[in-house]
Amino acid sequence: MKKLDRRAFLKHSMLATAATSLLPTWGCATRSAPATLRVPGANGDIRVAVVGLNGRGRDHLSGFAKLKGVRVVAVCDADQAVLERAAAKLQESGGTVATYVDIRKLLENPEIDAVSLATPNHWHSLGAIWAVQAGKDVYVEKPVSHNVFEGRQAVRAARKYQRIVQSGMQCRSSQGLIEAVAWVQSGQLGKIIRARGLCYKRRPSIGKVAGPQPVPASVDYNLWCGPAPQAPLMRKHLHYDWHWVWPTGNGDLGNQGVHQVDIARWVLGEDAVAPRVFTVGGRLGYVDDGTTPNTLIMYQDYPRAPLIFEVRGLPARSGEDKMDNYHGASIGVVIDCEGGRVVIPSYNKAIVYDKNDKEIKRFEGGGDHYANFINAMRSRKTDDLNADIEVGHVSAALCHTANISYQLGRPLAPEALRAKVRENADLAEAYGRMEEHLRANQVDLQQTPATWGAVLNLDVKRERFTSQTAANAMLTRPYRAPFVVPQRV
Repeated sequence: MKKLDRRAFLKHSMLATAATSLLPTWGCATRSAPATLRVPGANGDIRVAVVGLNGRGRDHLSGFAKLKGVRVVAVCDADQAVLERAAAKLQESGGTVATYVDIRKLLENPEIDAVSLATPNHWHSLGAIWAVQAGKDVYVEKPVSHNVFEGRQAVRAARKYQRIVQSGMQCRSSQGLIEAVAWVQSGQLGKIIRARGLCYKRRPSIGKVAGPQPVPASVDYNLWCGPAPQAPLMRKHLHYDWHWVWPTGNGDLGNQGVHQVDIARWVLGEDAVAPRVFTVGGRLGYVDDGTTPNTLIMYQDYPRAPLIFEVRGLPARSGEDKMDNYHGASIGVVIDCEGGRVVIPSYNKAIVYDKNDKEIKRFEGGGDHYANFINAMRSRKTDDLNADIEVGHVSAALCHTANISYQLGRPLAPEALRAKVRENADLAEAYGRMEEHLRANQVDLQQTPATWGAVLNLDVKRERFTSQTAANAMLTRPYRAPFVVPQRV
């Protein structure tokens, strides 16, 4: 098929917009549109729209395209250039799609059964809430929220409108991990002592600018910012580097790390946030426009066993690109039990070792998270989902509460930090390795101290901090009309 030129693309976009503009505008308020009367897949293919076409969005397009009985019928992105590229590629492969810059227009289209959200983090929950209010089922990328309030509201909306909402915790569909988690929870290695997640992933500096930068001409910046403040662009690159600033991102803890946080919580069998959290770390090794930590230890103090997480964005040592590993895992999970250890070095593998570090068992096998979502859409059973929205919400909330601890913390000299951590053997061990790693990267903690995060206690049922006003204020944020996450869904 011939390539879609810009004139044809714009004509197609205007036709799609004109068609949907005839529908009633329910837009961004808490009032909902009537749920679709058509049972998805009952009388034909399930029709999917993908929103957000950079990064994970490309995987969404290919993931749904290969499923039998599923058609990608619409795409949406606030960046016209990104939108054009995606639409042209789909047409070259034989697909015909409606195109949208504004998600609100897309959601007015009754010919869409499901919306797959691969936008930046700050759009995840609002996009999901609007979509279920419009009668769509939703697949929403990780983290499912930018803050704790948003995630809980997305869960409430899914329940109220009886929609199928899958969170992008793909590891939950891995057959190898499903079997490994069941095996550990059956007591084969005895009591779990601790669960440790790792995100040792190279993240170089994003640079430092002297003043506001031009927004790409192809971007509708108002729509791109959405629920976040529409502030001047104070970094070199609009795309992707939004991960490393607080108004739009959650650092690598809430980016790559939320997958491993989720696996660790899954193994522990915990279904709520932890009653206490604290952190230590910083943005260390360079000075740039990023604000999220590139080095962090999170301690989620579950009563039965702690969930500890380590973020490292610097390499194993200065001048290298190679990353550290912990018991053979760089991006993974390590579960210590009375009778041995389980190392999960990837999304589809778990290796069991006895107390003498001898391998005794191995679990392997992947899965298709997109197919699981589609199967649940057809059955209309939330229980058929491997990672229902509440699964994604709780794991994201662990990242958010840790980030709040970090943001409310204060820099301390190394001697003072050592005094803080020495009362907790697990934390002291992790902090000692963190210091060694920073020394290998020529980071002087006397000159650029790490931050001791606030120790925060939570009412786990209410998902609120106890008697900590500043922390509770950070469970949500002010929203920019009309992109408001509603108090009542």
